[in-house]
Amino acid sequence: MATFKDQEFVEVVAKFLVDNPDDVMVTRTIDERGVLLTLKVNPQDMGTVIGRSGNTAKAFRTLLRVVGAKINARVNLKLEEPEGGPERPLRPSSRTSSVKDVVEDLEL
Repeated sequence: MATFKDQEFVEVVAKFLVDNPDDVMVTRTIDERGVLLTLKVNPQDMGTVIGRSGNTAKAFRTLLRVVGAKINARVNLKLEEPEGGPERPLRPSSRTSSVKDVVEDLEL
């Protein structure tokens, strides 16, 4: 299978970022909107690829736009969610706790 520069870029950077580089897979599809690269990583590495507040994913997409400009193509990146989705909410509950409640929760 031929590897394209944009696909190779995503694969190399993703493998560098994650703890499980053998699980990194990048698929490339082309439609009327341009090139879509879909990145699939080990579920344990998803947080690393997304980053705090999505900053790593945003930076990834920004760099990918530069790569796309060099090959005269509009390139988009999609992160494939792991099967089953998150097991817990991504944000902490809005319930406020006192320090005493938190300490009691920590005690076994």
